[in-house]
Amino acid sequence: MIVWIPPSLIPQLSKEPGVVRIILPNTGVPEKPENPIPLVPINNDIISEIEFVLIPAGEFDMGTNETEGPLSRSSRPIHHVKITKPFYMGKYEVTQKQWGAIMGYNPSFFEVCEECPVDSVSWSEIQEFIAKLNEIEDTDKYRLPTEAEWEYAARAGTRTPYSFENESKIDEYVWYGRNTYQRSQPVGILKPNPWGLYDIHGNIGEYVNDYYGDYPEEDAVDPKGPSNGPGYVTRGCHYTNSAWICRSDFRHYYPDETFDLGTGFRLAKSQ
Repeated sequence: MIVWIPPSLIPQLSKEPGVVRIILPNTGVPEKPENPIPLVPINNDIISEIEFVLIPAGEFDMGTNETEGPLSRSSRPIHHVKITKPFYMGKYEVTQKQWGAIMGYNPSFFEVCEECPVDSVSWSEIQEFIAKLNEIEDTDKYRLPTEAEWEYAARAGTRTPYSFENESKIDEYVWYGRNTYQRSQPVGILKPNPWGLYDIHGNIGEYVNDYYGDYPEEDAVDPKGPSNGPGYVTRGCHYTNSAWICRSDFRHYYPDETFDLGTGFRLAKSQ
């Protein structure tokens, strides 16, 4: 089958120096209501279905030293990072059903798919979701992963561009522009990475907790990113992207309050 994609729907690369950022075109998505009406009460049964994988403490080399190509600036230099505490990482991206169970509405562009990842949410809206989840569970442990935690978990002990053998295996692990028919897919269908995380390389991009900033030259311990920046980092690729965007070291960002049809998130949880 050949799927024709109109030129108006083909994503573009930003031309900002020093960063590669994917810009999805204006597809006529309606504006979000200022005060969306809740559709359902909070559903604790659905909340209890959110699964996590325990990620061990450890250390890894973050970034790349490639000197040519689209990764040559934003993901350089390689620097050694220590993660000193184990933490939990969402086994799957947060789904539309899970978002709706807490927030009471579904903002997603591809909204007829409860098991697909929620999309079209900004970093601030994700923080609202997390605050409500923490309140419901009477805890403060739910959060977004840091950028370092995300790459550490995505690599899962590997040192290659992907957490699987090489790009020839990508269709077994990643939803991206060549196998999705240009839309997100239900979570957990393809193979997980070596630590049991599904869709970590692709399906939708995933917000992390950090502002975007240049990498340091020196080693780092539990880094949390700069105190401010042009936007919040997203990791992983989405359903219109090329394979190189799905690498463990690829990074991009969106300004706060921006929502994107190909971006959602995965929860982390402190021990």
